[in-house]
Amino acid sequence: MIRTERLLLRRWRDGDREPFAALNADPMVTEHLQGTTSREASDAFVDLVEAGWRERGWSLWAVEAPDVAPFIGYVGLWPADFVTGAPMVEVGWRLARRHWGKGYASEAGLEAIRFGFADVGLDEIVSFTVAQNRRSIGVMERIGLIRDPAGDFDHPRVDAVAYPHLVRHVLYRLTRERWESTRTLP
Repeated sequence: MIRTERLLLRRWRDGDREPFAALNADPMVTEHLQGTTSREASDAFVDLVEAGWRERGWSLWAVEAPDVAPFIGYVGLWPADFVTGAPMVEVGWRLARRHWGKGYASEAGLEAIRFGFADVGLDEIVSFTVAQNRRSIGVMERIGLIRDPAGDFDHPRVDAVAYPHLVRHVLYRLTRERWESTRTLP
């Protein structure tokens, strides 16, 4: 469990499953994904997240805004080996729409990056999305990731027939060396 200025990043609880399913059923939240997700698929994803915590010691945190809501979405680290075939770790987020625009993804994303470099010992963290996802690209840039146009890729897990506009992804990167050189110490 990690506290930021306004958030609590924690392991998932059974009570998070219902609001997470509602978040995944919102077409605006899933606009840049392959459609909304059923309750069963949403619960299966939570199970994968928790398995990651048990197996790797890192995964996606459930995010709580203690003064606002007990669950607002997730932020954290996720394996992304399919991007180039090399072992990569992604920093990612998905928040309920009513919590957009408040800086929560950036606040928690910065902590996920710190955790990835300082606690997990990663050498690089990436993030990616479709080029039209301006909100996520803004978060990536605010938390210090740098666009790597040479790394842009066609996402192999996107159904190109049903979602051709979601195939091409832009890639952002941050190395431990750059993170260490740009962060401010207390």
